[in-house]
Amino acid sequence: MTATARPHDLLWLLTQDALEGVTEPWVAEVWHAGLPVVVRRDVANDGRIPVGVRGLRRDQRAAGWVRPEQIARVVSPEQLVAPQVLPRSPFISQPPVQLALQLAQFAWPWCWGVTGSTGYALATGIPVIHAESDLDLLIRAPEPLAKRDLQRWQQQLSGGLCRADTQVDTPLGGFALAEWLRDGRVMLKTNHGPRLVSDPWHREE
Repeated sequence: MTATARPHDLLWLLTQDALEGVTEPWVAEVWHAGLPVVVRRDVANDGRIPVGVRGLRRDQRAAGWVRPEQIARVVSPEQLVAPQVLPRSPFISQPPVQLALQLAQFAWPWCWGVTGSTGYALATGIPVIHAESDLDLLIRAPEPLAKRDLQRWQQQLSGGLCRADTQVDTPLGGFALAEWLRDGRVMLKTNHGPRLVSDPWHREE
């Protein structure tokens, strides 16, 4: 299939050799086409999609590339918190999934989802999370969002179930919500590298 992939989406590839540009030797030992790669931020002029590969250990992360026609399946972070998915997870008793389930009880004025190790576990069924795992969250924000709503979201994360971090994804890049709410300025991760900005939706800086 030819798919439009966004940062943080999980991709399953058609074949083992569809993953290009990876040099780390451990990848050939632990990764295969039955496991997803995650879309990362970078620029390729030839139409390839930048992706990251996850290993068995936290220090095993590798960068690579895939061609759109080599994608067999796409799962977005938003799909992982759908009502028919999240409550049925085999990891429902784990604190990160419990916190995601709590967030899902509210009607938020944006699309959101789960990334990181919890998202990987929800998408694959592989037990890469435990009671001390963090919850990594993503808010899709094509337009500026009301700060009061974002503060309300942030308050829901302070209940103590587990540590939680939120990335907000704008058309210009992604930023850490807690940092922006605290400092009024934030390091925006773009395809061309990080930029310090006060308005993550505006190009003037």
